[in-house]
Amino acid sequence: MIVSSNGVINGKLLDKFGKRGTEQKFGMPTLSLPIKIEDAPKNAESFAIIFDDPDSVPVCNYVWVHWLVANLTRTELKENESQTSYDFVQGKNSWNDNCYGGPCPPDRPHNYRLRIFALTEKLNLRGDFTLQQLESAMNNKIIETAELTCTYDN
Repeated sequence: MIVSSNGVINGKLLDKFGKRGTEQKFGMPTLSLPIKIEDAPKNAESFAIIFDDPDSVPVCNYVWVHWLVANLTRTELKENESQTSYDFVQGKNSWNDNCYGGPCPPDRPHNYRLRIFALTEKLNLRGDFTLQQLESAMNNKIIETAELTCTYDN
């Protein structure tokens, strides 16, 4: 399985998907990046997405969560579907909002992970789930994973 995004060029997230983007809600960038999943397992019933910032640990003492998605049943998301689509559920990001919250590194360029999980079934989650609830719900249901990494500077 391969994940790609035309919102990531040469390993860098385009500005419009982070803090320099024009789509903002209370200082949180909300324009979600497009995602394409290729060579997905044929027996995958759904996909989950975790977009996070492991480089945030020295700043805030935990991995900052930018976007959680569950029960995605298609292999492509268009730009801004965090705000416009309702055929999947979104969990709480570290801003405590159920949508995409783009990168805003405070101290230096950060590395970000966009992880895709192909799952054997849809998950029993509501739209306010946490990262821990998503990880628990995916336990023993993951068929395959893919990861796209990118950087965004401060």
